[in-house]
Amino acid sequence: MADLSTVLVTGAGGRTGQIVYKKLKERSDQFVARGLVRTAESKETIGGADDVFVGDIRDAATLLPAMQGIDALIILTSAVPRMKPGFDPTKGGRPEFYFEDGAYPEQVDWIGQKNQIDVAKEAGVKQIVLVGSMGGINPNHPLNSLGNGNILVWKRKAEQYLADSGVPYTIIRAGGLQDRDGGVRELLVGKDDELLQTETKAIARADVAEVCVQALKFEEAKFKAFDLASKPEGVGTPTKDFKALFSQITTRF
Repeated sequence: MADLSTVLVTGAGGRTGQIVYKKLKERSDQFVARGLVRTAESKETIGGADDVFVGDIRDAATLLPAMQGIDALIILTSAVPRMKPGFDPTKGGRPEFYFEDGAYPEQVDWIGQKNQIDVAKEAGVKQIVLVGSMGGINPNHPLNSLGNGNILVWKRKAEQYLADSGVPYTIIRAGGLQDRDGGVRELLVGKDDELLQTETKAIARADVAEVCVQALKFEEAKFKAFDLASKPEGVGTPTKDFKALFSQITTRF
């Protein structure tokens, strides 16, 4: 028996987190999957198995049970802006957004991610995969104005904290997330938001999830940070060789 790697995915109730959790479960010959969710309802949504833990990333002590004995951590938690009620698209203008109390990016994307990194490091984790977002080098990015949350600023701060932690890391800054089938597009890696200046700046959530899992398998993915997007379906060749994909990346941050 090969030694199985125990992997915790946090934000496992989220749209991308659910896919990562499922992929890990399907590959039970390689991984022992664990999930972390915020609520008992989320736990039930993803199957309610004993390997799903309930915890609050803003409270480090609640993360200890889930983190004990893990080999790798995949961080997919994120603050989520909510649309203010009463927006009528027929009247033009833009919807307004807000964050719920206690769920601002500073608390979730900075404090919450820092807590995860600290607890995992203390638990002896061997690799942390962090999913962030493209757009982080532009402080005036429109996403930062949503609900005055400065979400990309706080995400970037957590990425820097991880890069400085000494734990082998893979930082994936995903492009615009799409709910589409994975495995059918050629994936593109980049740096410094250069892909945002192109026509190819979106990525299927399923492809982001696959890259998360593949990053656990190759040394070439460690101590790397990169932007991730894809060509449109039917253009280029669907990516199958992830070692080659990770080998293209030279940026540590």
